[in-house]
Amino acid sequence: MTTVDPTFDLEELEELEQLDAIEANALSVLTEVAPQLRIALVGTRGPGSYGGFETAVAELAPLLAAKGHDITVYARSSCDAKDWTHPDVTVVTLPSISTKNLDTITHTAVCSGHLLRNKPDVAIFFGVGNAPFAKLVRRAGVPVVFNVDGLDRERRKWSGFARRYLHKAEKWAIGGSDVLVTDARTIERYYESEYGAESTFIPYGGPTGPVESHEVLDELGLESGKYVLYVSRLEPENNPEHVIEAHRRSGVDMPLVIVGGSKYRESYEDELKALAASDVRFVGFIYGKGYEELQSHAALYVQCTEVGGSHPALIEAMCYSNAIIALDTPEHREVMGTGGLYYRDVDELADMMKHCVESVIERTALAHRASSRGHELYAWSVVADAYERACRRAIGTAPAPAASSTLSAVVGPTSSHRTRVEDAVRA
Repeated sequence: MTTVDPTFDLEELEELEQLDAIEANALSVLTEVAPQLRIALVGTRGPGSYGGFETAVAELAPLLAAKGHDITVYARSSCDAKDWTHPDVTVVTLPSISTKNLDTITHTAVCSGHLLRNKPDVAIFFGVGNAPFAKLVRRAGVPVVFNVDGLDRERRKWSGFARRYLHKAEKWAIGGSDVLVTDARTIERYYESEYGAESTFIPYGGPTGPVESHEVLDELGLESGKYVLYVSRLEPENNPEHVIEAHRRSGVDMPLVIVGGSKYRESYEDELKALAASDVRFVGFIYGKGYEELQSHAALYVQCTEVGGSHPALIEAMCYSNAIIALDTPEHREVMGTGGLYYRDVDELADMMKHCVESVIERTALAHRASSRGHELYAWSVVADAYERACRRAIGTAPAPAASSTLSAVVGPTSSHRTRVEDAVRA
């Protein structure tokens, strides 16, 4: 696993936040008089709730449309996202080869062809594996904002070939973007130290707060404030076995509710169910109202992911006012700060789980700290403003169309093309 510097210099973070504020204020002046844009969002399953990118697209598209922009979102014909609708957003549904290794890349290839025929003012790409197509689109004259997510190559689900490809894609993403976006300061520093590339930090957003309804809880036979919650795709790097074993060792008198599943590895999910005691509830993927209720009424939320940048489910858990225990990683500490507890091994997780379940006072204090931090830092409206500014910056630095735009012409060495906002404003 690539080591990312786990230390956080508070003064450094404050300076970075001040620079972000200067950039936001300077570019907001330009935004007030700038024309509205045709923006395409590419590289996800489409707007919905399957994962972080899908949730981001579902939140960002309407917010950007409300600013007067013409928004197109691409969705996969094999996913429920194709049925998502919004009166001010165009959803284009296109096919893919629906396998673990080919689903994303084949869909993005088809979407890129459609995008180039319709030529938006700017394209927002998601996911580092889509870097070749971002480069293709950029070479053809469409400015690109590229959210690379975390270090996707470290996910244990990938084969050796896929990991090597994703590693190379990190470098391709730099040449495939006019504005490179990272969702965590640790990933921002990684791209700077590894490749000398500057990036724009834009985190995920979170909900406005918990909901009171509990109809779905009633259907599942759950009581408000009387279950431990884990939310994640069931993949090895998300460590679901940690929470299952810690729950068993803790002996807490509350069921463990596991929300999520494994799209491509059903055998792994079967192995987890074999490990679990009778008070562990596998409820599968739950979206929308049901997900909101489960997050809003948990006694305790546990985050065990070890790979990635800012995890959307963690941000959501904070904004839903949960008491949280998270695996001790730089990314989790960056997101949660002092708003939760951190464990290093299963025994420690079990002890923390037992203490939190038995202490209402501790849970209440943790929930308050998490909620305060979540609502201060992770509002979707602020995230949408940041993407709008990124799109305008991308247009300001976009290259002229290249003579050749074939895929073979764009997958190769890259050079730095990042321009600091201070220079742009002075110009």
